[in-house]
Amino acid sequence: MFESANRLTLLEELGEFALIGQISEAFPIKHADVLKGIGDDAAVIRKNDEESFLLSTDMLVEGVHFDLVYTPLKHLGYKAVASNVSDVAAMNAVPLAITVSLAVSSKYTLEAIEELFTGIRLACDAYKIDLIGGDTTSSRSGLVISVTVVGESKNHEIAYRSGARLSDLVVVSGDLGGAYTGLQILEREKQVFLADRTMQPELENFSYILEKQLKPEARIDVRGLLQKLDIKPTSMIDISDGLSSELHHLANQSGVGFTIYEDKIPVDQETYDTARLLNLDPTICALNGGEDYELLFTISVNDFEKIKGNPNFSVIGYCSEKENGINLITRNQETAVPITAQGWTGFSKTDH
Repeated sequence: MFESANRLTLLEELGEFALIGQISEAFPIKHADVLKGIGDDAAVIRKNDEESFLLSTDMLVEGVHFDLVYTPLKHLGYKAVASNVSDVAAMNAVPLAITVSLAVSSKYTLEAIEELFTGIRLACDAYKIDLIGGDTTSSRSGLVISVTVVGESKNHEIAYRSGARLSDLVVVSGDLGGAYTGLQILEREKQVFLADRTMQPELENFSYILEKQLKPEARIDVRGLLQKLDIKPTSMIDISDGLSSELHHLANQSGVGFTIYEDKIPVDQETYDTARLLNLDPTICALNGGEDYELLFTISVNDFEKIKGNPNFSVIGYCSEKENGINLITRNQETAVPITAQGWTGFSKTDH
């Protein structure tokens, strides 16, 4: 499973997704009712001939996934739920319930934990889900939050990462890059504060991107929007690690390539202006930023007229042959640039 002929393999060399691949190979599925195990946004367990349950788990670790210098605990609780509910939304399913487990260090007070759970409760109310259990334990290094979400769906409505087909259209919900640019503003103001603690943060012109970072929303509404349009996604994934990484996940699972048009990638004006203010390329922010929790999916080319012009969605490209790879057609439409997966990945040297 983890054998190495000559030396030990560092996790930063292997990477998060290769590690997951190593683990999954050692655990083949034993039960016929487990329709999908490791490798998608959520596992799928058959409920009956018509329906299935979906399960997914994610952790947020202090100092890795969040910084309490600028992250309110109430927002953190909300985000912990939203990021997990997003995995169910990415399977074209409906969330039902969550469990929440905490590892907490002694620096935290009862009032702090109550504030965290205020955010969790607000998210449960927003997504109409129940908190049904969890666990608590002590930690020697800050706060760790682990959330498991349970969802359900009719079997024929579930969208996997593996269903994209040649000539399908590539679509995203909402807009991209906002969470990343919001994070850059928060990091900038943190450095100003640490240099001079009398300075007040300058945040008044960045409300949209700060909310995208601190209090993102899972796109559970997309399922209903697509049903009204009579569209069934052929594949789907949520954009948690960055558009570039998610395109590679879909390509690998579906056995296709992608052609994406730079001028079709949706970027909000505040995101664009902030990126320029920070001397960042807005397209790079959209491709590699992550944590937008929008949905990336493919649809049949025959559904183009149904989705064309819909304000909730942007058609950004199409599925091509696998051997063509994943390419970005630049704004001048003269250059095709290969898209590499440069979004978030656990265990890299820059992640700690």
